[in-house]
Amino acid sequence: MHPRVSLHQVAMMDRETGPFLDFCCEIGVQHATLVSPRLLASSEFHAAREALRHRTVRIGCINHPFALQPDLERDTGAATRDLTQVIDIAADLGAPSIYLITGGRGALSWEQAAARFADLLAPCREHAARRGIALLVENASPLTVDIHIAHSLPDALRLARLSGIGLCVDLHACWMEADLRTKLAEALPVTGLVQVSDHVPGDRSTPCRAVPGDGAVPQEAILRDVLDLGYAGLFDLELLGPRIEAEGPAKACTRAAQTLSNLLTKLGA
Repeated sequence: MHPRVSLHQVAMMDRETGPFLDFCCEIGVQHATLVSPRLLASSEFHAAREALRHRTVRIGCINHPFALQPDLERDTGAATRDLTQVIDIAADLGAPSIYLITGGRGALSWEQAAARFADLLAPCREHAARRGIALLVENASPLTVDIHIAHSLPDALRLARLSGIGLCVDLHACWMEADLRTKLAEALPVTGLVQVSDHVPGDRSTPCRAVPGDGAVPQEAILRDVLDLGYAGLFDLELLGPRIEAEGPAKACTRAAQTLSNLLTKLGA
């Protein structure tokens, strides 16, 4: 398996963290993205740490929902407190970065919500720098407006710059945007993770991801641009939704990892 392939835990939330990391090893994937709600449970954190001692897989990133208690407008400090704890977990597990779902805006305008996100994040940014952890914010589908505020690649980059952090580029949420190569050229210098999946036209619910190669996303062309523009990080498979469940997460993840691995090899990554 290509060493830059990563698998996101969200595909297999029915498995605890230890067994999920075992699965990554079984199929030859060398990196994994873990989800913080599981790691905040002490038993899962200790299981992950134990698994990492005896497995070849490494943690490439941790996904953390930020101001979801209940949103950016009404958060009273829980977002800052919880992220501070996740930063320490990431450092203990050797994860280089954490990518964030911002939380919904409540009744705030986009600009007000972005400023609120930056304010809540500021103490965490300093703590992350001390622990050697990069903080990232992703672009995400507009259908996630209840939990996130950045729904295009330019908006995510604007939010990252305002907050003084980096980017997680989810290609599933931006592959259809105009002038994508130009936008990627601007975004990739501050990008710590690129996420890969496919979309089948006609799927209108969320999540609605598919195994790379099963849908309409021009994977080879986009990944060639990403590599040509100098991105040197991991490619994270974030797979969830009805198509993944129907095939079976283990089978879908295995097929996706091999497809992505072959494509990265072909492109000379």
